[in-house]
Amino acid sequence: MLKESQSITKAGLIILFLCILGASGFFAYKYNSKSASAVTVSTPYVWITHNIWVSDGTSSVKKLSLAGNVLGTYTVGAGSYGVAIDASGNVWITNAGDFTNTNANTVTKLDSSGNVLGTYPAGGLPTGVAIDASGNVWVANTGGDAVTKLSSTGSILGVYSVGISRPIGIAIDGSGNVWVANNGGKTVTKLSPTGSVLGTYAVGISPYGIAVDGGGNVWVANGISNNVTKLSPTGSVLGTYAVGDSPFGIAVDASGNIWVANTGSNNVTKLSSSGSVLGTYAVGRQPVGIAVDDSGNIWVANRGSNNVTKLSS
Repeated sequence: MLKESQSITKAGLIILFLCILGASGFFAYKYNSKSASAVTVSTPYVWITHNIWVSDGTSSVKKLSLAGNVLGTYTVGAGSYGVAIDASGNVWITNAGDFTNTNANTVTKLDSSGNVLGTYPAGGLPTGVAIDASGNVWVANTGGDAVTKLSSTGSILGVYSVGISRPIGIAIDGSGNVWVANNGGKTVTKLSPTGSVLGTYAVGISPYGIAVDGGGNVWVANGISNNVTKLSPTGSVLGTYAVGDSPFGIAVDASGNIWVANTGSNNVTKLSSSGSVLGTYAVGRQPVGIAVDDSGNIWVANRGSNNVTKLSS
């Protein structure tokens, strides 16, 4: 396994953890051997399309090229966190804040050039965000124990309870069902496209990241259990697989392999679709998010070393 590391310092960037959210969960691509370079960036989530969008955990997002160059910095709300991009290329950012800032508890919509198109109420402590095939925006409200559904213009279409469970991760399957990782409830809740609860399913302790594979199976990273749970489309447990320490972010590639960022062991685990460990790769300190670009590169956000590692095929 070949690995090379190179740090590229970017002025004005802080910590970062990275995650890709899409209309059906997380992006998926194929990988072979790995080499790596580290790009210094900022806090919470990242979305990769033709560019990389990074929320810095304060009040801005940064746009990076796939080479890691900063193309722009754009002001949003307080405590910028989750990031998702809709079919028109607009960028949606959750502003978690701290419950005291007037710009918190909102979602900001930017166009692809970083211009603010609107800021909309989204519930208490909004974190994870995903966009469905109709362009509706689904937000996990960690502080409100609910999920908010917004229209593409920012109007609230519904607020749906998921129990007293601190929802954080969110993904959407090919049928438009919404899967929510309940960090405080050791469960995952499945909502219909209209917000009806279709089921709540036990997983491991402290679930964070959640992703849906091409077969509609749901993969959940359990931060305290140090494992990943695979659920069927109907919520049956298909397997539980050991990974590294404190898994956080999770993504699925085009071959159906599962990639897990292990915050406590400073590495990434690659699992097959059947849960076998295919490899473990060292990255930076405290990796929390993981994403895949359309060239098959893996991007890992390292909160402890304040950078993003890019693994190339």
